[in-house]
Amino acid sequence: MTEQFDNVTVATKANVYFDGKCVSHTIKLPNGVRKSVGVILPSSLTFNTGAPEIMELIEGRCKVTLKGETSATEYTGGQSFNVPGDSSFAIETLETLHYICHFE
Repeated sequence: MTEQFDNVTVATKANVYFDGKCVSHTIKLPNGVRKSVGVILPSSLTFNTGAPEIMELIEGRCKVTLKGETSATEYTGGQSFNVPGDSSFAIETLETLHYICHFE
């Protein structure tokens, strides 16, 4: 599990989605790789993806249904899941979820 990023650039303006239920900040690593670090409050939301991404869960608990799947998979802090590009996923956060989104 990722504990910290060193020598990064942080966008000071937050990305706020779903009336504040999801808030993240974009970070850029020295090699130009972009990630976001954020929190999703308990809710049921659907996200659309452009690029493939890995959602690394730092803390919390959620159920995720990827586009095309019929059942949800439960994840907790310390786990991650992959989301294809040009897709979507539904997430039900059962506890406040702290995450890092790794864009591929």
